[in-house]
Amino acid sequence: MTEAEGGRERIRRISSGGPWEDTVGYSRAVLLPNGLALVAGCTSVVDGEPAHEGDPYEQTRTAFRTALDALAELGLTAEDVVRTRMYLSHARDTEAVGRAHHELFDAVRPAASMIIVSGFIDPRLVVEVEVEAYRGAAR
Repeated sequence: MTEAEGGRERIRRISSGGPWEDTVGYSRAVLLPNGLALVAGCTSVVDGEPAHEGDPYEQTRTAFRTALDALAELGLTAEDVVRTRMYLSHARDTEAVGRAHHELFDAVRPAASMIIVSGFIDPRLVVEVEVEAYRGAAR
């Protein structure tokens, strides 16, 4: 946990130990004093290597699991998710990615975006996700 300069409220930052966090210089998730949690882009990298190569459905599930695990460290759950973003390298994967999202978030119904991009940091990855959650400042 870090405290902002000038005695302002604390901003909590967590790391998941992902291979690019130290290289790039980012946190897996950040919890703001107002209760908004922002989770950085998550992929299906497990133990430093892409998992589920060629399977957009499983890559999506794994990426969201990483995001939800980060939220859990901050005391939030899938029910607190208010926005998701899904980045895909192929439009043909929209059904598989959408199915995985539906299974995880159908009861929550966050605002969601699905965006086709030209590629990712590792060509074996076909999906990257971002999550925002809100718990409220009083909780």
